[in-house]
Amino acid sequence: MTARGGSRLAMALLLAAMPALPVMAGSEAKPAVASVQAAAAAGVAGPAAGGPTVRNGQEIYRRFLDGLADQDCSDDASTRWRSHFGHVPRQLASRSNDVLPLFGYVVEAMRDAHLPTEYALIPFIESGYRPGARSASGPAGLWQFIAVTARNHEIPIRPGYDGRLSPADATTAAVRYLRTLHGMFAGDWRLAVMAYNAGEYRVLNALKRAGQAPATADPASLAMPDITHSYVRKLHALSCVIKEAEAREGWLVSLDREVPVLQAIPVPDGVRDLDTLASRHDTDAQQLRRLNPAHADGRVARIGQPVQVLVPQSAATPPVFMAEAPPEPDDAVTASDIASTVARRVHTVVNGDSIWAIARRYGVSSRALLEHNGLDARSVLRPGMELRIDGGP
Repeated sequence: MTARGGSRLAMALLLAAMPALPVMAGSEAKPAVASVQAAAAAGVAGPAAGGPTVRNGQEIYRRFLDGLADQDCSDDASTRWRSHFGHVPRQLASRSNDVLPLFGYVVEAMRDAHLPTEYALIPFIESGYRPGARSASGPAGLWQFIAVTARNHEIPIRPGYDGRLSPADATTAAVRYLRTLHGMFAGDWRLAVMAYNAGEYRVLNALKRAGQAPATADPASLAMPDITHSYVRKLHALSCVIKEAEAREGWLVSLDREVPVLQAIPVPDGVRDLDTLASRHDTDAQQLRRLNPAHADGRVARIGQPVQVLVPQSAATPPVFMAEAPPEPDDAVTASDIASTVARRVHTVVNGDSIWAIARRYGVSSRALLEHNGLDARSVLRPGMELRIDGGP
């Protein structure tokens, strides 16, 4: 993400060009903070609490397609960028990463804010949809915010906690900023993306020099850096690559699976690490760590203000406690008699296994599986380990 600037000139140009639209000074200037706070007051929401805990991958795909501002791929000449992003459909189809549920989270954030879903592709360009991505030049996180921009958009950065590495914090800030840019540039996603890359005052200056207004502008004709024009071409090429992927044999079938619906929640009182949170809510601890790299080594950061974690929707509700124990068996048939007639299931651990995934596969709780095998939430699974599914002697 390129450093962004702003000035009083940007605001004056905006007022002259479009007085009825909301105004935001440059993202690196103090007035930007006030605009972001105003946008926050309007609300930027993720999935509703108490909603579905899983979503079919094909539904995420359709929600993305339905939200595109530019559906036309017939005249796209960005062969270079189509080839460059040819791997993205494979990322979305893969079961070995968190890209599809994260993409679903960002798509819904854009849809909730009434923004084009082209914006949900920005993390592919910026970070490859990796929440913990860091650039040697300074930007970090899913959206690759630089530190100054992050602070101006109320992303907390404290010793021991970099909110840019929090998909929850960073996505909230990105949606607020993009919504402001979208309004500033009359709903033209191309102008908004150019401003996201180069700074809104540069786009406003380019519009003024060209004698154009945002509502009727020709973005491709503006005198802007090549890298900024390329940013627009990248997003459109990527949207077309994903749109056309459904024609690939078997690709849509690979999306026909349930993935967790993600939600940002405040860290509950008394929770000091992500493993404890996972144990309380019968959730995959390894996935929580991957989704929340801002909490280094899984330890919940304490920075003097509330912090968020991104969790599966199932962990955003109060934990479900185990049912009351069944009555003791009749004296004529002892517990040992019953146990001796039941085949004990055993699972051999392979690469990529987690307690959560194994428990879900066999229809038992993570807590029970840990107890059956003398493990706790911090235990590390190694290939070849044999886990008892049903407990007993």
